[in-house]
Amino acid sequence: SQCRTIRVWLKRDSGQYWPSIYHTMSSPCSAMAYHHDSRRIFVGQDNGAIMEFHVSEDFNKMNFVKTYPAHQNRVSAIIFCLTSEWVISTGHDKCVSWMCTRSGSMLGRHYFTSWASCLQYDYETRYAFVGDYSGQITLLKLEQNTCSIITTLKGHEGSITSLWWDPVQRLLFSGASDHSIIMWDIGGRKGRTLLLQGHHDKVQAICYIQLTRQLVSCSADGGIAVWNMDISREEAPQWLESDSCQKCEQPFFWNIKQMWDTKTLGLRQHHCRKCGQAVCGKCSTKRSSYPIMGFEFQVRVCDSCFESIKDEDRTSLATFHEGKHNISHMSMDISRGLMVTCGSDRIVKVF
Repeated sequence: SQCRTIRVWLKRDSGQYWPSIYHTMSSPCSAMAYHHDSRRIFVGQDNGAIMEFHVSEDFNKMNFVKTYPAHQNRVSAIIFCLTSEWVISTGHDKCVSWMCTRSGSMLGRHYFTSWASCLQYDYETRYAFVGDYSGQITLLKLEQNTCSIITTLKGHEGSITSLWWDPVQRLLFSGASDHSIIMWDIGGRKGRTLLLQGHHDKVQAICYIQLTRQLVSCSADGGIAVWNMDISREEAPQWLESDSCQKCEQPFFWNIKQMWDTKTLGLRQHHCRKCGQAVCGKCSTKRSSYPIMGFEFQVRVCDSCFESIKDEDRTSLATFHEGKHNISHMSMDISRGLMVTCGSDRIVKVF
């Protein structure tokens, strides 16, 4: 918590959760990674340090192991890899770092142009996915003391707030402050991307359940969405550019020459979310949901596309629920069917 404490809660016979350990840190806690099998906890702090603890078998004692000087500023995400004994982290000092947990020494760093906000890691290939505040996702190949940039993914219009990597289907999911989620088909040769829009606030946490092909996402306004990913979805089109409406050919307001030639006033440019064409307001008076393309609420479509959308095409492909608090973090135990959310209201909820 920001109050500088780490707490371990145990479920008592009464069914209530009570804290068994209460440990105070030197700086507010900003990120955490817990490895269940080894009972090791890595806690990132506002001062850039990561502290490692080992929890006793009965969860009533927590022993300090070591401190890692990982960053010069707030730690935003941590991942622990047991096979290589690495702790990988991102921070507000615009870098990703990886350190050896045996020696506590720094192995490597890579710097970005903006704050590194979230992280996912593929243990088999040593690929790291780093999201940043510019809205970009960088795919890095981490080596023992160096790294190489594989590619960068650009599609969001706001800062990346959450990432989830599914190593089985090789899918990367990203949530952002632009209220949207993008599924990146990393394993597919065509580089397919799917856009999901169903939240009305920034997406704070995502989790993909591989067994049931469902994506669970949580937003800052307390919204929880469960997306059905076990169906064939359509990619949202690229927005086309034009100097005039691609339906009625009326000029847009920056097209001075055509405005002068036709003696007409220029119009504002819009885009149809279904076909991607540049259209004016008169040719896109309709709104419609189109879930198969990821639009769960009504968006602008051109009049001809509106006519082509059938009633069954508007059937929702996601279910929406209310967490009833500002969700800042979410974690799932898929084997037990449990979900935990943490809110800015300092409340932890178990579903």
